[in-house]
Amino acid sequence: MSIIDNKKAFFDYFIEERFEAGLVLQGWEVKSIRAGRVQLKEAYVIVRNGEVYLFGCHISALTSTSTHVHPETTRTRKLLLNAAEISKLIGKVERSGYTLVPLNLHYSKGRVKCDIGLAKGKKQHDKRETEKQRDSQREIQAAMKQNRR
Repeated sequence: MSIIDNKKAFFDYFIEERFEAGLVLQGWEVKSIRAGRVQLKEAYVIVRNGEVYLFGCHISALTSTSTHVHPETTRTRKLLLNAAEISKLIGKVERSGYTLVPLNLHYSKGRVKCDIGLAKGKKQHDKRETEKQRDSQREIQAAMKQNRR
């Protein structure tokens, strides 16, 4: 079950591969995510010292969280992947010019997971082509809807 999608990632990048990663979260963050107070629009993934981290993911604190907790909304969160996946990602990102982007947050067996994508950036003309395809699909769907009536 999806919590939030990063639609901007699909507009800006060609997604080559997808990986599912766990997140290291604090208790108030899990409560806020379950309440839907999370944003992935400006988030990105980086590899540092053989570990994968999520930067820029904005999780707003609930007003009902504990008074002794001082929430940091955009703190760096560690992503949990197995060693083979991490080494594969390191190789692709450093050698091939790929980048890692968070695609969505979802639940898997009651736990919050993050899909990250191995992506290559789109050029401006690629973005225009994507926009044209989307518009034509929208027109086709509207025409089909008119024909049903």
